[in-house]
Amino acid sequence: MRVVSLVPSLTETVAVTAPGVLVGATDWCTHPADLDVVRVGGTKNPDVPAITALRPDLVLANEEENRAPDIAALRAAGLDVLVTEIRTLDQAIRELERVLAACGGPRRPRWLDEAEAAWDALTPAGTYTAVVPIWRRPWMVLGCDTFAGDLLARLGVRNLYADHPERYPRLPLDELRAAAPGLVVLPDEPYRFAPDDGPEAFPGTAAALVDGRLLTWYGPSLAEAPRALARALRAAHR
Repeated sequence: MRVVSLVPSLTETVAVTAPGVLVGATDWCTHPADLDVVRVGGTKNPDVPAITALRPDLVLANEEENRAPDIAALRAAGLDVLVTEIRTLDQAIRELERVLAACGGPRRPRWLDEAEAAWDALTPAGTYTAVVPIWRRPWMVLGCDTFAGDLLARLGVRNLYADHPERYPRLPLDELRAAAPGLVVLPDEPYRFAPDDGPEAFPGTAAALVDGRLLTWYGPSLAEAPRALARALRAAHR
């Protein structure tokens, strides 16, 4: 098999589970750190001719990460594109099995069993009412029907915008403050929130700075995510 991945999570999944299968990945595919494959542009602007030149048997994509016109262009070039849809943990596990089977890898690698067991054994870190920004300038937050939102709900976080009609609504900072959250959850991706960039916008509100990969990626990181995220939530309330 020759596989090109346009999704960082899926790149890590395949590289760890079926070494040697990947021949191309995006510039944003940062894990594993020693991944040595041809880079084919970004998730939103893949280089279709470069991908085609790699003669892949399969291209991995995601309906949220990648744009429909790019997927259509790859298919028009005669390539087989597997498009995943992942908005919950349960869906992620099913889709990861499908991806690995399509790549000729083991359907149930050990890390996937460990990830499922870790989430099944999870004791929520507490009960938190939160807003979850993912960008600033403009401010954007988690809304309805998101993978990260599902993980946070399992951790005991009630997202104040989980019932918003949009998945990633843009909202004024004044409105976010007026919602009076007990907690603001600040991941370091896609926007790199940091101790001096984010918490100051919510004075008097506990802030949990979390690893964005653990919150938003679906792959081997799922095994460590519940424990690490729970620690970050507890630390915000010390």
